[in-house]
Amino acid sequence: MNLVENLQWRYATKKMNGKTIPQEKLDYILEAARLAPSSSGLQPYKIFVITNEVLLQKIKPVAWDQSQITDASHVLVFAAWDGYSLDRIESVFNYTVQERGLPPETMDAYKEKLWGMYEPLSTEWHANHAAKQAYISFGMAIAAAAEQKVDATPMEGFIPEAVDELLGLKEQGLKSNLILTLGYRDEAGDWLVNMKKVRTPKEEFITEIK
Repeated sequence: MNLVENLQWRYATKKMNGKTIPQEKLDYILEAARLAPSSSGLQPYKIFVITNEVLLQKIKPVAWDQSQITDASHVLVFAAWDGYSLDRIESVFNYTVQERGLPPETMDAYKEKLWGMYEPLSTEWHANHAAKQAYISFGMAIAAAAEQKVDATPMEGFIPEAVDELLGLKEQGLKSNLILTLGYRDEAGDWLVNMKKVRTPKEEFITEIK
């Protein structure tokens, strides 16, 4: 199946059956998320892969009691930087030039230009910009899951501050933005499983400018 066919197959699974997905499928999905593009290649976010039942039972109430939290095989929390800093940018750039075997000063000019743009901006702007990069990775993970025939439920319906506390994210300079549950659909218990996929018609969604 091609990507479009896989995306036609997937849907936001409302009920999962508790079956565990194979490790190689999970690895594939996480690698797709890791390889996602991000602004200036900073990847200002991390992914927490949660299977701990005690922790998931604590997350569920602050995620609107969505059953997928505890019925999924794995729960992924995407957490973005709470802000940019020169140290954070330098750390990424230093690693990049090291991995590419380039002189240490290769990215200095770009680093200074980038920080010159980011530094005057608000902490809120920083956090929002970093979160947008996490969304790109999130989308790649959803597409990869569909390719692997793994069901996924994207979630914004949770209390970020509560999840941050449960995962100790504040101490790591992170804020939770998104949750993605991975597993397999409960064919008998999911009311959405056989519903028609509905999207905005192509002629309304796409505007061609020639």
